[in-house]
This record gives sequence, structure tokens and C-alpha cells, in this order.
Amino acid sequence: MLIVDAVVETVATADFSLWPVAPPPPGRLLALSHRMSPAEVGTALATLVDYNSRPSTDERPVADAGEQLRRLLQQEKLIAPGGLRLRETDIDVTVRPGCCCGLEDWRDWLGLLEGDIPWLGHDPSPAIEVAESVVRLWPDGGNEEGAASGPCLEIPVGDLARILHTVHDELQGFLSLTGQWAACHVPSLATDLVTRLGEDLAIGAPLPGGGDSRLL
Repeated sequence: MLIVDAVVETVATADFSLWPVAPPPPGRLLALSHRMSPAEVGTALATLVDYNSRPSTDERPVADAGEQLRRLLQQEKLIAPGGLRLRETDIDVTVRPGCCCGLEDWRDWLGLLEGDIPWLGHDPSPAIEVAESVVRLWPDGGNEEGAASGPCLEIPVGDLARILHTVHDELQGFLSLTGQWAACHVPSLATDLVTRLGEDLAIGAPLPGGGDSRLL
């Protein structure tokens, strides 16, 4: 069975105290979906805060969640460590985003429908091969030609659009939960936070084709 999740690579949360967070999941990759608990949403947002921290002229310590998220929203562009994680449970193969891969680029996978290969990070460096009607993926070996070996995932090209629409639905579910979370913790920033994440993480706009791969 193939399972595809949009994930963020979480940070250590033991010392985070501005809002409730969940412990990092195994492998530190947190799947974003409509099934997340409020604490897991908090972990995702804590990761965004950590990853988007920039030097500031305001050296005052952050007093509360509202101040921290206001500073987050002042950043020019929000990015998130992560991407798409693919797991084929029948053969026990997992392809995870490598270092420096960003969730904000998840729509690059649409390029596979035209034969374009998305960049999936390094260390590990997932390898992708498009051969006629199938896409093959290996967990590593993408930085050197011919280096990929061992079991691989195979996805029919005709299934890609449906898979990506499912990913998009789950990301929209995460965005909805973020709105609910923000309404509880930072109500004055809830609308701005949801709008900004929808734009910068490429969640808000619809995917082309309405889920029908024939239209892509």
C-alpha cells in the first residue's frame, strides 16, 4: 500500500513553552493532515518559528505566543523543512525528503506529469526515474548517475494527479486546524496566520484539473 504524506521535519520541543506542543514523532517527520491534535499543530508552528528565525533589531525577549507569531508573520517568506514522504508498506520502502528540501515546493511534483524531475534534497538524495507510464523512486542515490539501487517505489503516472490532490486535501485540513488553533491561542492573528501559511506553503490555491489526471 502506498502512503503519501506532506511532512515537516520537526525541531526539539522539550524547552518550548510559548504554547502546548507534542513530542517529535519517530524520525522527526510530522505528517500534516486533518487528523492532527492541537498539540501537533503547535509542534508544526514551533518548527516554523524555529526555521524562520532571523536576526531582528528588536532584542526584547518574546513575551508570549502572540508576540512570537507576530514576529513570524513579519518575515518576508515563510519556508518549512520537509516535503513529501512516500511509503510503500508492501515492500517496506520509504522515500523521505532530504536535507534542504522545503515543503513550500511540494507542487513541483506536478512537473513529473511533463517529465520534469523535482529536487528532493540531499543526504539522503532520493532518486527519481520517469519511464513511459511509471515513476520509480529510490530512497537515495539521486546525486550520482547510476547510483540508485535496491528496492524502489513505482507509481503509475496516471495516479500522480489523484495522489497530489489527496496531499492537497490533507494540507488544507492542516490549514483549517491551524485556524482553529489560532482562534484559541492568538485570535487577533488567526486570519493573517492562515492566509500567510496558505500562500507561502502553496496550500491555498487549487491544484489544476480538479483531481482528474486527464486534465493535467
